[in-house]
Amino acid sequence: MSKSIDPHAKPPSLAAHHIDPHSYPDGVAFLDGQYLPMSQAKISVLDWGFLHSDATYDTVHVWDGRFFRLDLHLDRFFGGLDKLRMTIPFDREGVAEILHNCVALSGHRAAYVEMLCTRGASPTFSRDPRDAVNRFMAFAVPFGSVANAEQLQRGQHIAISDKVRIPPASIDPAIKNYHWLDLVRGLYDAYDRGAETALVLDFNGNVAEGPGFNVFCVNDGKLSTPAIGVLPGITRRTVFDLCAEAGLAVTAADVSVTALRQSDEVFITSTAGGIMPVTMIDGVPVADGKVGAITKRVMAIYWQKHENPAWSSPVRYP
Repeated sequence: MSKSIDPHAKPPSLAAHHIDPHSYPDGVAFLDGQYLPMSQAKISVLDWGFLHSDATYDTVHVWDGRFFRLDLHLDRFFGGLDKLRMTIPFDREGVAEILHNCVALSGHRAAYVEMLCTRGASPTFSRDPRDAVNRFMAFAVPFGSVANAEQLQRGQHIAISDKVRIPPASIDPAIKNYHWLDLVRGLYDAYDRGAETALVLDFNGNVAEGPGFNVFCVNDGKLSTPAIGVLPGITRRTVFDLCAEAGLAVTAADVSVTALRQSDEVFITSTAGGIMPVTMIDGVPVADGKVGAITKRVMAIYWQKHENPAWSSPVRYP
């Protein structure tokens, strides 16, 4: 039974400032021209990024003190800003400098680094997005992976959910965004079935992608990955580049659920973890249930490229 409200009671006192009881990873954020501890980076509850998922972002990782393919991440971020009609007071060089500063100030040699822009808030709580003041932020926290150390060794166990990814006609997948409810529902489908992560479907019932990652399959030595309705991931693109160098055939095409389950090898790709093997789908082993030879080969080449100046750039630590 709800408690009745006393009409004569005095209202509670107004706090002078917010006291945050939560814990956050160690890191450094950039917000409103200031570099702050991660725990101090806040946005308004009236920000359209929070209220409407009206935001775009990109993530790049730092490994052994070097950014990996930063230019490609900047390309995608500024492309998203343009398509969403957002503006920020920094050019590419300015954003790159901010990202470098966040990592350098954090001291992390392996970091997950994000740049993002929200629609912002309107001073008058207007419903017109043109009245909102766009807001740029960035942060660097310790490197995190979709797959943990054990899963990288023995391969991830995934489930294929029947949830459908937001179609490209609704949201251009080239714009990296926070519309994740379809992916989160897919994750819970996977957890309910004893799996570790999920893949969702495209609007034609083919395999699409997972929460923050693309998927590849290998058959008869040839690689393929879903072509439509998926984020054109930087690590996904990197696999194409690596295969071109290594003489491996790779295509972007429809991948049916049946084809994925019957593959010789399967792996997923993400800035958060790189190239990660999959050895079980819906409780059934992929081929012999072991990490495949081509997956191992591409993984090794991928991490070797992190030392190559043509693919990576050093962080300027103090």
